[in-house]
Amino acid sequence: MENSEKSKSNFIRDIIDNDIMEGKNNGRVHTRFPPEPNGHLHIGHAKAILVNYKIAQDYHGKFNLRFDDTNPLKEDEEYVNAIIKDIKWLGCDWEDRLFFASDYFEQMYNYAVQLIKAGKAYVDSQTAEEIKQNRGTVTKPGINSPYRNRSVEENLDLFEKMKNGEYTDGEHVLRGKIDMASANMLMRDPLMYRIRHDHHHRTKGKWCIYPMYDWAHGLEDSLEGITHSLCSLEFQTHRPLYDWFLLELGIHKPQQIEFARLNLNYTVMSKRKLLRLIEENIVFGWDDPRLPTIAGLRRRGFTPESIHSFIDEVGVAKAHSIVDYARLEHSVREHLNKITQRRMVVIDPLKVVIENYPAEKNEVLDAVNNPEDETAGSRKVPFSRELYIEQSDFMEDPPNKYYRLTVGREVRLRYAYFIKCNKVIKDSDGNIVELRCTYDPASKGGKSPDGRKVKSTLHWVDAQKAISAEIRMYEHLFTAPDPESDEGSFTDNINPNSITVQKKCKLEPSLNKAKPGERYQFERKGYFFVDDDSAENNLIFNRTVTLRDNWKRILKQNKRHKNI
Repeated sequence: MENSEKSKSNFIRDIIDNDIMEGKNNGRVHTRFPPEPNGHLHIGHAKAILVNYKIAQDYHGKFNLRFDDTNPLKEDEEYVNAIIKDIKWLGCDWEDRLFFASDYFEQMYNYAVQLIKAGKAYVDSQTAEEIKQNRGTVTKPGINSPYRNRSVEENLDLFEKMKNGEYTDGEHVLRGKIDMASANMLMRDPLMYRIRHDHHHRTKGKWCIYPMYDWAHGLEDSLEGITHSLCSLEFQTHRPLYDWFLLELGIHKPQQIEFARLNLNYTVMSKRKLLRLIEENIVFGWDDPRLPTIAGLRRRGFTPESIHSFIDEVGVAKAHSIVDYARLEHSVREHLNKITQRRMVVIDPLKVVIENYPAEKNEVLDAVNNPEDETAGSRKVPFSRELYIEQSDFMEDPPNKYYRLTVGREVRLRYAYFIKCNKVIKDSDGNIVELRCTYDPASKGGKSPDGRKVKSTLHWVDAQKAISAEIRMYEHLFTAPDPESDEGSFTDNINPNSITVQKKCKLEPSLNKAKPGERYQFERKGYFFVDDDSAENNLIFNRTVTLRDNWKRILKQNKRHKNI
C-alpha cells in the first residue's frame, strides 16, 4: 500500500506496512475508536478518531465505533448520541459496525468463568481499602489476599451469586490471579468485576456486576477481530495485562500500538475538569465555544476539514508535547479564507454624515464576495448619506503612524468613495457621537480620479439599511498557557474576558437571510459563524477566529532565528 499524500508516513504506518509484508492477519487492517459515554469528545479524541479512521481508509480496511459502556454510574444515552453526532460531523463512517461493550457482557462473563476454572481468577472478599493497602507500592511488593487460594468450586459459586444479585455493592470482587510482586502494579491481581446495583442505559437491570475497563477492553478488540489497537501512551503499561488475559483465554490478540496524545496550551482536556467547568457555571455547557470539545469547536465555527488538516499537520509521535493553540487557529483560518464570503459589519458603530452627499440619494454598489474564489461572484451593498464606521477607525488626536480617519484626513471607504472628516460632534459628556465628512463623487469604486493616494481603507455599513445582531467574541478560556501548572486549582487561571458580547453591531442587509451554521468573513474583523440559537430578527454570531495569523508569525520568527 502506498501512503496517500494527505496522510503522512509515521511509525504506526511503518509497523502496519511490515505486518502486511509478513502476511500477518492475512493482510487485514481493522481499527476502532472506543469512547466511554461519560462526557463529550474533545480535540484530543479527534486525533485518536482520525488516526484510526484514516489508517483503516488508506489500507482499505475496516473501522469500528464501539462504546466502552462498562460503568453505569457515569454513563448516559445523551453522551452516546453526542459522540455519534461528533464523529459523523468529522466525516468518519463506521458503516454497520456500531458496537457496545454491553453487547459482550454475556461472553465476558463466560470468559471469566473460564479463567476461574483454570485457576487464573478468584473472588476476593476484602474491602476496597484493604485491597488498596495490600497492593504495595512501586518499591514494595503487594501482599496476597487471604482469599486468593479459594477453591475453583467456591469461586464459581461466589461469582454466580454475585451475578444473581445476592451480594451488596463492594462485598466481593473478581480478580485475576497473576503476581502480587510484579514490577508492573497493574499485574498485581487486577480487578475484573465489581458489584454495582445501578441502572445501565442499555442493559437496564439485567446485570448487577460490571466488568472493569482493563478486563473488558482487550476482549472487545479480540471479539471484533481488531488487528491494530491504536491508543494513547497512557495505555502502554496496560498492554501486558491485556495480553495476559487474551493469551490465558487462547483467543485472538490484536496488536496494541501507542502514540502521544494531543495536548493544547491555554486549555484543559480532562473530561472530569471539563465537567467541573460546566457544573460550576464557568462555561455554558459541553458546546460552549470556549471549550476544546468537538461540540464547542463546531459551535464556534470550526470546520471538519480544518480539524483534519490540523491533526495531519501535528502528526503522530511517540513522545508527549504541548501544541500551540495558534496552530489550530491557523488551520481553520486557512480553510475559512477559501470558502467564506465577505461581508461588512461594524461591531462598535460611530455615525458618519456625508454632508455633500444628496439627502434624497441612494445607490447600490458592487462588493466582491470572496477574492479567493472567482466563482463566488459579487453582491450589492446600499450606500447613502449616513453611514456607520468602527469607533476604532477614528481618533481626534492620533499618534504617529495612525493612518485611519481623523479631522482633515482623507480615507477610502471600501467599494465606495474617498471621504474626508471635517468636524466632530460630541455629547454633553464629551464623547464623540458623530462625524461630519465630505466625499469626492469622482472617486466612485474607491479609485482615485487624479492619482492621489490614501493610506487607509475602512469598512462601513449604510445607516438606513443596516440590520442589528449580537456578536460574541472569544478569547482563551485560561490566562496561563498551562492552567494546571500552578499549585492552586486550574480554575484560578480562568480568563475573566474569555467572552465579550456586542449588542449594538450594525450589519450590511445581505446578512438578514443568514442561517444557523453559515460562515462569513467580516472584513477586517475575522471569521464568524451563525449560532444555532439564532432566529429570525435575532441573529447571533460567534467569532471563530481573528484574521491575524499568529502561527505564521511564529514560523517566520523561527525561520529568521535559524538563518542568523
